[in-house]
Amino acid sequence: MATLTQSVQSSDSYFEALAVAERRALHSFFDQHVVEDDDLGHFAFDEGDYNALPVHLANRIVHTVPGVMLEF
Repeated sequence: MATLTQSVQSSDSYFEALAVAERRALHSFFDQHVVEDDDLGHFAFDEGDYNALPVHLANRIVHTVPGVMLEF
């Protein structure tokens, strides 16, 4: 049972992070990433927050939503 509970919590945090990433992507030039974390579950972050994406974060990306704003 504990594994099932962990799995449900993990998928809940994934879908919550995905929803945040999708909303942010609508108003961003930068890609939005969903990252898996042992302590936090999943979280979203904006690639524009980092000059160079740290390796420790890049290795844990499970999904990317492309930013949709274009520069003219």
